Amino acid sequence: MVDTPAGPARISRYPARGRARAVLGLGHGAGGGIEAPDLVALAAALPAHGITVALVEQPWRVAGKKLAPAPKTLDAGWLPVAERLAAEGLPLVVGGRSAGARGACRTGAASGAVAVLALAFPLHPPGRPERSRVAELLGTGLPTLVVQGERDSFGTPAEFPAERRPVPIPYANHGFALPKSAPLGQPAALELLCAAVADWLAGLPLD
Repeated sequence: MVDTPAGPARISRYPARGRARAVLGLGHGAGGGIEAPDLVALAAALPAHGITVALVEQPWRVAGKKLAPAPKTLDAGWLPVAERLAAEGLPLVVGGRSAGARGACRTGAASGAVAVLALAFPLHPPGRPERSRVAELLGTGLPTLVVQGERDSFGTPAEFPAERRPVPIPYANHGFALPKSAPLGQPAALELLCAAVADWLAGLPLD
């Protein structure tokens, strides 16, 4: 548990196997917790690549609330957690899915992170492309990877600017779920996601 101005947050750790190269802190979205399939898949896959994964249950979720607070409160609850992870002495990569990705983008540089991972970044509310959040994504000041479902109603890969073009997951929606009619199976989609993140992390100057 980590005390924050927004209340206590909870970290679930998945240690790297062998020599650890970095810590990846991941926050969840506004509509769910750390049991999201993409977060679970990364926590299972990345330790074999020398990455310690820290899934962060944010204060509002720890408190049992059903609705996420305003971005300012989310950031206040995230920064102390990121700082705790950075204090471990390994390079810190921050990220998350959906609202967690937005928070990581807003606070990445301030937290001492070396890179940002944005999963299912909510580029805009569904059906409201004029309410773009692209400034958060472009303003990280850090190497940033976006992984986006091909059918994400919060922004398809083609809607992103060239400098933040996502890795697309075919047929996937905002939760990286695939329709039963898709020729790609759900496990294969999550494997694609994990492979893209592992390859990106391997290419970062972490050592």
